Amino acid sequence: MGFFEFLMDEVLSIPEVLVGLIVLIGLVAQRAIASKVVSGTLKSIIGFVILGAGAGVIIGSLDSLGGIIEDAFNIQGVIPNNEAIVALAQQTFGAETALIMGFGFLANILFARFTSWKYIFLTGHHTFFMAALLSAVLGTAGMTGAPLVLVGSITLGFLMVLMPALGQPFMRQITGNDDIAIGHFSTFGYISAGLVGKWFGNKEKSTEDIKISDRWAFLKDSLVSTALTMVAIFIIIAVIAGSGVVTEYSGDQNYIMFSIMQGITFAAGLSIILLGVRMILNEIVPAFKGIAEKIVPGAKPALDVPIVFPYAPTAVMIGFLFSFAGGLLSMAVLGILALPLIIPGLVPHFFTGAGAGVFGNATGGRIGAAVGGFVNGVLISFLPAFLLPVLGDLGFANTTFGDADFGVVGIIIGFIANLFG
Repeated sequence: MGFFEFLMDEVLSIPEVLVGLIVLIGLVAQRAIASKVVSGTLKSIIGFVILGAGAGVIIGSLDSLGGIIEDAFNIQGVIPNNEAIVALAQQTFGAETALIMGFGFLANILFARFTSWKYIFLTGHHTFFMAALLSAVLGTAGMTGAPLVLVGSITLGFLMVLMPALGQPFMRQITGNDDIAIGHFSTFGYISAGLVGKWFGNKEKSTEDIKISDRWAFLKDSLVSTALTMVAIFIIIAVIAGSGVVTEYSGDQNYIMFSIMQGITFAAGLSIILLGVRMILNEIVPAFKGIAEKIVPGAKPALDVPIVFPYAPTAVMIGFLFSFAGGLLSMAVLGILALPLIIPGLVPHFFTGAGAGVFGNATGGRIGAAVGGFVNGVLISFLPAFLLPVLGDLGFANTTFGDADFGVVGIIIGFIANLFG
């Protein structure tokens, strides 16, 4: 393995390592003492590992719930999954994806340095996913070799500053400051949630201010309310599906107890994510002052969507539930319209729906969180359906890209490619 391949496959593609390197560079640029450089770098990496561990716990819980739903109702269709479609794309466009990712990161730094969009996109896996999408769409359009890599890299670098810039007005309302940005390629869904929240809701009536009587005061604890909500959902679906279906996932464990523990496990995963987010914020924001002073003046870190979860934990659950509801309704409409049937995956609906809920809450309170989550669910159902034809041979796979920006970018590039034959 050459140095470039090592850099792409073992460094830049691992979010934890990428963020650690950025923090290291920022602290060194500030001429921080050695102990601060070591502790800050390690804590930022550990924070991302904790965040990833929490995400893994949630994904494991939701995967079993999703499998139970599919088996119980015998639903057949396309299941959006970024990891699955990228693995397929790598078989044909592996080299192009790696090159676009590497040069795209350099383009991100150049765009941030010489434009007013001062954002460094640090969500490594989403950078990798977008590089795969660009290589697949451009390749399907007939581009090859250096032109494909050049156009893909410039486009990726541009998106890595454009999307955080579009989301930043809403991020300022969520966080109350201008220190961090959203670095997640479902920004189109979050922006849409923020806009519909503003139109239909009232930000003065926040999800976090919902009045609860003293008798139910324990529900004010977001961890407890999340656990109870997910336990109820698991039990209801398990009872509808029946013990025969659930046993395939629960093994020897009683299917009701399995449902209870999976709901509690989900809540535990969310609490792990929130711990990781706090560690990341404590280390990466101060470190970025060094980046801003020495390399990209005014630079802000664009981070993965769980970074907004602590600002409105109740909106996280509301956004998720309404996003999934939007996905279910959209699946029915897609069937009526004879379009590709997009099965709502619980994992993308949780992470993007939760983010949409927080964005909607920031502009429209509890109604904004609900409507914003629902709109996100509709978007990540219809966009993948329209993206499938653009992906060429990959469009025949039983999966596709899930998050909103992949659909928007892929469809636009495919349309432009058709204009030029």
